[in-house]
Amino acid sequence: MRFPRRRIDTDEIQEHWQPRLYARLLLLILVVAYAIAFVLENRHRVSVHFVVATARVSFVWVLLLALGVGLLGGILLAQLERRRRRRAQ
Repeated sequence: MRFPRRRIDTDEIQEHWQPRLYARLLLLILVVAYAIAFVLENRHRVSVHFVVATARVSFVWVLLLALGVGLLGGILLAQLERRRRRRAQ
């Protein structure tokens, strides 16, 4: 069974061209590739010394934990600052 060949309409392609969509898709691919490379480069194990204990974990988890704690601390400080400004008014 043969299917008829459809001619490509260049006007149709130009009408549906969405450069912002493709730029976002490219950016997403680059971020995912960077995240994979980040994990692969930081997968060696390190010792983390707490006050009463020591643990050996992958370095990437230490970095992500520090990022999460810093992000959470920044959000909490911003909320405290907003509350302080409201009381001052």
